[in-house]
Amino acid sequence: MGKQQKGKAMSNDSDLISLYSSRILGLAADMPHTDRLESPQATIKKRAPLCGSTVTVDLDMENGHVSAYAQDVKACALGQAAAAVVGQAILGTTEADIRRARDELYAMLKSDGPVPSAPFDGLEVLLPAKDYKNRHASILLTLDAAVAAIDDIQSHPST
Repeated sequence: MGKQQKGKAMSNDSDLISLYSSRILGLAADMPHTDRLESPQATIKKRAPLCGSTVTVDLDMENGHVSAYAQDVKACALGQAAAAVVGQAILGTTEADIRRARDELYAMLKSDGPVPSAPFDGLEVLLPAKDYKNRHASILLTLDAAVAAIDDIQSHPST
């Protein structure tokens, strides 16, 4: 009658194989927007302290929409997969879209929330990672960095 453990430890190779599905590995291997922007409006670097993953995001906004984007991702396959999905979807999105995606991804991982809405619905591939709390920060890094980049742009409006 004991309570079920909230987080899982990766106890064997089959756990790892299940978590790192071929779809996740495929996304990680085919990451878009890896060439840095020459002079972005904002550059933000975020680090996940637990695992050491880092993401650097370059972002430009024009008329309220992401007009240019680049990312340098040094993360596990899960963090890379999240970055790949974000990179595929982010151009043309608004601040509200990105904040909503970040909040929805957080809720999906932390509190059994639904999969993020379009255009970031590809983050559904990371649903199996919700049981692995030590991976959440890496998965959230790219959207956290994108939100911080938008905040930076808004705090330094061009003249």
